[in-house]
Amino acid sequence: MIDAVRHIFDPSSQLEKINQRLKVKVEEARSLIRDGYIPRIRAIACNNGLKWNTSAEEAIKRANFGDQVSWEHLNHDALVRIIQRPKSVDETLKLVGKAAIEDMNYSRVCIGRIPVSEIYGIVKTHGDQLLERNIRRYLGLQGNRVNTGIRETLHSDRPENFYFFNNGLTLICDQFKYNAVQQSDYQVQAKNLQIVNGGQTCMTIYRTLEEMDAKGKSLPTTATVMVRLYELPDEDNDLMLQITHATNSQNPVDLKDLKSNDAHQRNLETSIQSLGYTYRRKRTDTSAKSSDITSGTAAEAVLAVWRQAPHQAKFFSREHFGKLYKQIFTESLNGAQVIIAVLLYRIAENRRKRPTKDDPLFVRYGSCFIAMQMGRRLLKDLNVSISALDHRNFKDAENLVGQNGAEYLEASIRDVQEALTDLYGDREISLQQLSATFRRGDLISRLLNVSFDDTESKS
Repeated sequence: MIDAVRHIFDPSSQLEKINQRLKVKVEEARSLIRDGYIPRIRAIACNNGLKWNTSAEEAIKRANFGDQVSWEHLNHDALVRIIQRPKSVDETLKLVGKAAIEDMNYSRVCIGRIPVSEIYGIVKTHGDQLLERNIRRYLGLQGNRVNTGIRETLHSDRPENFYFFNNGLTLICDQFKYNAVQQSDYQVQAKNLQIVNGGQTCMTIYRTLEEMDAKGKSLPTTATVMVRLYELPDEDNDLMLQITHATNSQNPVDLKDLKSNDAHQRNLETSIQSLGYTYRRKRTDTSAKSSDITSGTAAEAVLAVWRQAPHQAKFFSREHFGKLYKQIFTESLNGAQVIIAVLLYRIAENRRKRPTKDDPLFVRYGSCFIAMQMGRRLLKDLNVSISALDHRNFKDAENLVGQNGAEYLEASIRDVQEALTDLYGDREISLQQLSATFRRGDLISRLLNVSFDDTESKS
């Protein structure tokens, strides 16, 4: 395992005996390391016996990986400890305002509102013991849009809006007590308290308020979050597991969903439908047909083919409906442009997924670059600019894709091959270099300078 970590995450190490499909993924990760990304590695040794011995521990220390690599042992004893009841957390939840408390089916429910400062104090006292029943540990802020949004709301000048922006917390306990004579501001004493949904919210609140406290900033006293507290019968372990599963397995809403009712998305739906295709701006449970175009596919195809940003199309998909949304879905984008971009993109993607035995390796990385060149060839044959591609010449464009799509593909693959030769010469290009080259968009300017007349005459 030490050797595996050293070889896989050292970009200069040669990987000889490795499955080729796996090698493509490994080299993609190693190219990120060459670009300055630092991996955090968990090495998990699994067996049904003892942990490694002292000599193995010394070998780990001699490897000198430091804190970058964490070593864990997992066996049957560890699995038993995971499913066994954790140490009991007994805590008082200080709610604010009104609360709804009801007995139902031998269980009890309390729904109320709790200040984030109370969450901060509870997590500070009990830490990860509150998350033993949660399905995840804390995911942090890096690359996590939701947790970053929580932090920004707490730092904003309107922290009281936190209640409206957050889905709330789901907690379970063996028993809870409160003063029923009160009308509001209950102090609910909970026995064996656990967070089953909302662990990310709680830990982000804790980290944010801890940072504010360390810097001497006043904590957001007006920020509150909804809390659902369930008192479950001791013997009903199945119900507890079902609650944990149900509250953590509902369909997530991503940025595509939030943009689905955008006026421009609705206009594209109408425009595309008039041309004989279906634009799926919302997710559905029906399988897609060849005439269906999802908003996600449309975004990637348009960004690659017409916006001439194939590297962003391929490697920045999380931002297609975020930072890149206005760049992709401009006011001038129409249904004809979307459909043609998707048809060309599909041809290039099909080749990436099912390359021929003679295809160069870059086909696995460069489908969006190939699609960009295919789009330029199509416009040249139509003798129009992208702004002039609309419903009036859509059929001509569609027919060209059907008749010349394969030729566009082969010629565009040659474009990319020549651009790579121009960039690297005749020397062999490693998979790491290929991945990094397409991710950074190093070839775009060279491809945009390709003269199709020259290229076609050569071929």
